[in-house]
Amino acid sequence: MTFQFLPPPPLPEWLAEQLPFNRRVFSDAGHAIHFIDVGDGPPALLLHGNPTWSFLWRKVIRILVPQNVRVIAPDLVGLGLSDKPLDPAVHTLDFHAARISALVEALDLQHLTIAGQDWGGPIVAVAAARDRERVRGAVFANTSIRLPDRAPRVTPFHRFAHMPVVSDLAFRHLNLLVRSLHRVQGDRSSIGRNERRAYLYPFPRLKDRAAPLALARLVPTELSSPALKTLKEADEWARSFKGPVRLVWGCRDPILGRSIHSMKKLFPDAEVTETDAGHFLQEEVPDELARAILRTLRG
Repeated sequence: MTFQFLPPPPLPEWLAEQLPFNRRVFSDAGHAIHFIDVGDGPPALLLHGNPTWSFLWRKVIRILVPQNVRVIAPDLVGLGLSDKPLDPAVHTLDFHAARISALVEALDLQHLTIAGQDWGGPIVAVAAARDRERVRGAVFANTSIRLPDRAPRVTPFHRFAHMPVVSDLAFRHLNLLVRSLHRVQGDRSSIGRNERRAYLYPFPRLKDRAAPLALARLVPTELSSPALKTLKEADEWARSFKGPVRLVWGCRDPILGRSIHSMKKLFPDAEVTETDAGHFLQEEVPDELARAILRTLRG
């Protein structure tokens, strides 16, 4: 595979102050990935979900790096500062797992601890299933990677995402998903004006906003959903994985708070930390996440 690492795009001063980490861009024949790569020591790959970017992990990164950890935090394609393809159909679980796998291979990461939240969970788990020898431990937070054995529960949010015209207006024209992140928090003040400004930064133009709606529509709504075929890889990996696993949960999350029950079934021996945080628990309980990652790295 031919690839190169390129300098990252510049950040405005107000944002650079909040993200003072080494950043790079991974470029190969596919869509380019912007990522944070900072620190020395055993590697931890931190993967966000929809509609955030590596900025979400900044508080956790500040805790991990002084503890001699190398942190790699990519932006999913379509989000953050990574490439933003115009075609929403690009955004499949298989596609995103393949892009993360390509980055991991290019960096030649070994003895890797993975951490995934929201869509970052199934994406990084599928990537782990496809390169099992590289992964030694895992931390999952407010996500779901268990293959359902009955029709998935469809939330009002995901029903809305599948409504034509109005969902396009809300997600793409008004960018309401990004503007409403605070509404799914345990403490709504954890995502205030400054944080919303940072999460809005990657989406200045209408054409940049295909991914948030596409990823919302990717959530399986029935057993025939295409994503479940790929999710099966993550489920099978999880059931056979012998390394340490920890779950850190924001129990006031209206989207994935209840999915902790299925994750406990999938990882019955996992150490579980339940908190009063909401969906984006990196903003509310970064210490708990960092502690779980460090314990997994050293376990």
